Amino acid sequence: MIFRRRQLGIPDVIVLEAQSFPDARGFFLEMYKRSHFSRVGIGENFVQDNYSHSVRNTLRGLHYQKPPNAQAKLVTVLRGEIFDVAVDIRKGSPSYGRWTSVTLSSAKPEMVYVPVGFAHGFCVLSDEADVFYKVSAEYAPESARGIIWNDSTVGIRWPVSEPVTSAQDAQLPSLKNADNDFVYAEKR
Repeated sequence: MIFRRRQLGIPDVIVLEAQSFPDARGFFLEMYKRSHFSRVGIGENFVQDNYSHSVRNTLRGLHYQKPPNAQAKLVTVLRGEIFDVAVDIRKGSPSYGRWTSVTLSSAKPEMVYVPVGFAHGFCVLSDEADVFYKVSAEYAPESARGIIWNDSTVGIRWPVSEPVTSAQDAQLPSLKNADNDFVYAEKR
């Protein structure tokens, strides 16, 4: 198998490690292979790729899109290191309002799968970071929503106390006040 799978503190958020093939020239690895992802339980049809470049202490998020444009994400770091976070915002979920995290680094070929119904964000730990992620729905500004990064009821322990955020992200509501239609449905 090309990808190894491990779950984080919330079972629906999955870390995947790609198999790297190093040699004297560098290395080669497959970042995405639909058939292998399906075998490990990720059947999303990814339709858009996004790339962001950020400097140390930048915090992006916590973002999500409402249905019908809800997005699952597959996030990896091409350069640098980030603290990546997913917050369960599915009403009725046993883990509603809880968060889980993973440190992603270009030094290790890992990616995190964040399913629909989660708010997502990250904080840059290195001097710079290039983050690449696939999404399962195209960006739709009318559906874009989020929750504030420092919501005390969520209680994320970010590795930076004074992050650099966008003006838009600094104005996001708490989870309690967020525009959120996601409802938990048990998997069968």
